[in-house]
Amino acid sequence: MSADLILTITDRSRGGDFSAWFREQGATLVLTALGRGTATTEVLDCLGLEATEKAVLLCMLPSRKGLLRKAAKDLWLDVPGRGVMMAVPVSSIGGASAKNYLLQGEAEDRMEKKLTHELIVVIANQGATDQVMDAARAAGATGGTAVHAKGTGTELAKKFFGVSLASEKELIFILASAETRKPIMKAIMEKAGMQTEAQALAFSLPVTDLAGLRQFNVE
Repeated sequence: MSADLILTITDRSRGGDFSAWFREQGATLVLTALGRGTATTEVLDCLGLEATEKAVLLCMLPSRKGLLRKAAKDLWLDVPGRGVMMAVPVSSIGGASAKNYLLQGEAEDRMEKKLTHELIVVIANQGATDQVMDAARAAGATGGTAVHAKGTGTELAKKFFGVSLASEKELIFILASAETRKPIMKAIMEKAGMQTEAQALAFSLPVTDLAGLRQFNVE
């Protein structure tokens, strides 16, 4: 039996529409964070755009064939600027009560599927988004979304990395093709890794389904 974490990135003005849609699909808990697009000032000026404020939504749903296709139709994700939605497989849920609460006792067997994209998650010091994204773009990334966060446990950093870590963080989401994931992560580690001011950590998650990809690449 399987479940997916559904991660959505859209304009803040549409966050409520997505949240309501998730609840219609049976989501019992929808989390919303505020983020921002990572397009450079020069790019925005050339396009005549203002900096884009984003809503990042997270919820858990049973794995359902065709769910994201339904989302693309209901939420007009094929229209530029509407947002991107992706499914990340959940490997386990702690406790039967939590599982029943999050999934309402419903889940399907997962079908084997070739992964075409991965979600790169970067944790970096506050203010380091441009440094991370410059490295990522040089390796083939087309864009990303940053969320401000606060880290804990930073006192353990010296034990593992020999450096001190700031508690104020940037959480950066970069959707990459399976072919570009490795060079993008390598570039981030080389140009914005632990021995730089950015002190970035990066990991990737498999994306089993995707809607709105064309719009995600336009900031």
